Amino acid sequence: QVQLVESGGGLVQAGGSLRLSCAASGRTFIDYAMGWFRQAPGKDREFVAAITRNNGPTYYANSVKGRFTISRDNAKNTVLLQMNSLKPEDTAVYYCAADPKLRLLLTPQDYVYWGQGTQVTVSS
Repeated sequence: QVQLVESGGGLVQAGGSLRLSCAASGRTFIDYAMGWFRQAPGKDREFVAAITRNNGPTYYANSVKGRFTISRDNAKNTVLLQMNSLKPEDTAVYYCAADPKLRLLLTPQDYVYWGQGTQVTVSS
């Protein structure tokens, strides 16, 4: 069992930055691939970024590539999402997810553990 708690969301103007943090507890953090997803009102949950176990390869949705960066600090059991050059269309609830599979995981169905989400609102 893994517990995930996101933080760092808030209201920011277009062009601004936010850094989301996801703190994991309950199992060995290094054994889990991690991902970030987001869900806007009336839309399906969509993939944002992923990182493999032990700071391996990363992967990004085209919509955030070059603006967002996912990283993990295995010593602190934390995964981060640095979001720069934010746009109004980035507004959503952002979720952290974890799964013990070895490869990059790009769909919600790939992940077994989820956080409660943190709201990000980007004003124009």
